[in-house]
Amino acid sequence: MQRKAYAAGVAALLAALLAGCTGSSGDGGTTDNSNPGEPGTATQAAEPGKYAALPEPCGAVDQKLLDELLPGIAQLPDEAQREKAYAGEATVTFDTDRKAGCRWKVESAQATNHLRVDFERVVSYDNAVSDDSEAERLFARLLTEADLAEPEAGASGSASTGGDDKEDGDGEGAKSPKSPPSSGSSSGTSPSSPSSSSSGLPSRVLEDLGDEAYLADELSSSGSTAKQRTVTVAFRTSNVIVTVEYAEQSAMVGVVPDSEEMQDRARKLASGLSGSLSG
Repeated sequence: MQRKAYAAGVAALLAALLAGCTGSSGDGGTTDNSNPGEPGTATQAAEPGKYAALPEPCGAVDQKLLDELLPGIAQLPDEAQREKAYAGEATVTFDTDRKAGCRWKVESAQATNHLRVDFERVVSYDNAVSDDSEAERLFARLLTEADLAEPEAGASGSASTGGDDKEDGDGEGAKSPKSPPSSGSSSGTSPSSPSSSSSGLPSRVLEDLGDEAYLADELSSSGSTAKQRTVTVAFRTSNVIVTVEYAEQSAMVGVVPDSEEMQDRARKLASGLSGSLSG
């Protein structure tokens, strides 16, 4: 009888303790992990990005556009060689849902052309930071590394993109950047300006592509070799960053690849890639 009474007393004590440690929703009790005197709150994870997958990059550029970007590809004499050139070469990656890319190279009597397309789907590993915010942070770093100025309000100077750009001064379309501040130079132009050359359109921030975008135009040469121009268009749409790198090196010394033509082609491709993204 004593053992049964003891067990009953212990059970009653435990029940009383449990009742004191928990509260019903109607008696003012707080939820777990709440501070005394404060209503209970639950930590809510940041919103995931819009895109959960990436396009297949080697198939993202159609044959007609490749003919335009890579002059001479259609004239390659061997059919197998042409098919290989059109197919491109996929970039080696461990996770094609996160990073994917493709590159093409075509040599002709006039020039050698290179094209590279890269997709990156950004995922945040911090519950307090959304995928979009993380992608925005990474793109801001790309802008800093590109050393581009902000677009000048009301100014135009974009390459043509088939009539999509607005150049009526309403703030739309690509704009020319402000000149960087002079470092003691009376000319007011920094020698490290991102503009490519006097014969090319300037590098600049774009305002008509994705959530944010920029174009960089660089003209370079190595010793006595022919000039090579590289046009890079990068843009961010939600949590995906897309980079187009388009280069041309003339086969003749002294011939400079046309800046406006190359920028038009690169921007046309980038615009098409923006439309190819699927949620």
